[in-house]
Amino acid sequence: MNAPPDASSTANGPGFGPDLVEVFGPSQGAGGPELVQLLTPEGERVHHPEFDMDFSAEQLRGFYRDMVLTRRIDTEATALQRHGELGIWAQLLGQEAAQIGAGRALRPQDYVFPTYREHGVAWCRGLDPLKLLGLFRGVDHGGWDAAEVNFGQYTIVIGAQTLHATGYAMGIQRDGDVGTGDAERDAAVVAHFGDGASSQGDVNEAFIFAASYNAPVVFFCQNNQWAISEPIERQTRIPLYQRALGFGFPGVRVDGNDVLATYAVTQAALQRARDGQGPTLVEAYTYRMGAHTTTDDPTRYRLSDDVESWKLKDPIARVEVYLRRNGLVDDTFMAEIAAEADDLGHTLREGCKAMPDPLPSAIFEHVYAEETEELRVQREGFAAYQASFEGARA
Repeated sequence: MNAPPDASSTANGPGFGPDLVEVFGPSQGAGGPELVQLLTPEGERVHHPEFDMDFSAEQLRGFYRDMVLTRRIDTEATALQRHGELGIWAQLLGQEAAQIGAGRALRPQDYVFPTYREHGVAWCRGLDPLKLLGLFRGVDHGGWDAAEVNFGQYTIVIGAQTLHATGYAMGIQRDGDVGTGDAERDAAVVAHFGDGASSQGDVNEAFIFAASYNAPVVFFCQNNQWAISEPIERQTRIPLYQRALGFGFPGVRVDGNDVLATYAVTQAALQRARDGQGPTLVEAYTYRMGAHTTTDDPTRYRLSDDVESWKLKDPIARVEVYLRRNGLVDDTFMAEIAAEADDLGHTLREGCKAMPDPLPSAIFEHVYAEETEELRVQREGFAAYQASFEGARA
């Protein structure tokens, strides 16, 4: 896996000055009103007055590789679910740039609290994609060590992870790991959630706590236009990022199909948090080109014309156009990425099918760090019950 792009920046990061209203008012930059954009859908590199930065050829190729492989994880998992190998799958088709940009902006000591769709961020944190498939196959409850990769367990309760993230951020703040000036020590937290979750009380309560305690947390909202079947127009009367000012911290809207802009904005927000300047709301304006999950039929509530329009803004295609136009890749490179994606797909298919079913007694494992007397009695009672059936497994 490629090393993450360099996450160093100035103390405040680009675009994060002292006057929140001035900085985060409607921007007339290259992406249009209120939208930070560095790479257009046509693959043209543009500049933004507040959030501009340079990218090396290696970084750009790395972004492209990450997005291609993340999309392959998504398409393979969707196919596995259709073949009955997964119980359900939450697709991310079209949101690869938002996730890779945000994921690659992290430093190793930063911590991520995901929803159930952050497969690209998980990839950036070095998480084996088979660990994700185990969860959706139902053989475990999320079989990865969150402390090892600083990536929390997937959260099904909508918006709950924003409170977890805020509490964790307040914890590292009290541990003295914020605002020291030590790039290897200062840490920040990212809470991922969707536009639908922004209507939940948990999210708004997290905003209040984060603002009140100046917590080093970045609220990263992937606004994919649909909360299952509810369009964004029914959820809010103003752009989501503008809600932040009502809680007393800055918000910014970024083109979520632009991996460069997403990286630049998230990097700046993370650095602001690490420096002790408090929370930021990042609204990644993107589109869910697939279904909400594999149990959903989006054709029942949205127009195919909208989907076709957003396909023209595909996050992977625009990076490929830019790379080819500027001679940063050749056919050999593209063939190598395609072959790597095929290998990854094969690994996922075979690895998923080979996952063993858990023993029924496994439900009692990992409940507490140390087994309680009550849990011991329950486990032994369950074992006796299982043993009463011929051929049952303890």
